Amino acid sequence: MAEKEKKEKKEKPLDKMTAKELREMALGMEGIVGVHAMNKGELVAAIKKAQGIEEEKKRDKSVDVRSIKKKIRELRSQKETMREAGEKQKVQVLRRRISRLKKRTRRAVKAA
Repeated sequence: MAEKEKKEKKEKPLDKMTAKELREMALGMEGIVGVHAMNKGELVAAIKKAQGIEEEKKRDKSVDVRSIKKKIRELRSQKETMREAGEKQKVQVLRRRISRLKKRTRRAVKAA
């Protein structure tokens, strides 16, 4: 029991808490209605609003997903022409480039 009390005293960031923990916290606050119908994202937003914490959205303006995807399409067509020409090394280079760009788009979407 002593360990459990220590864990409760040490407060986790809202994003790291489970939905169940967030519901319990929201039930104790005034001004939050419909706690059991909310998902985790909604609960975090409602708790932050009730506590007066402004949520800042991080969006990397330097990464444009559409332009990256356009570049991926171009590289895929180049890769096909290199494959038909029999240039295996250039195909591998293009494959790695495409992979890196795809990872970049995933990170950009996740950050948004």
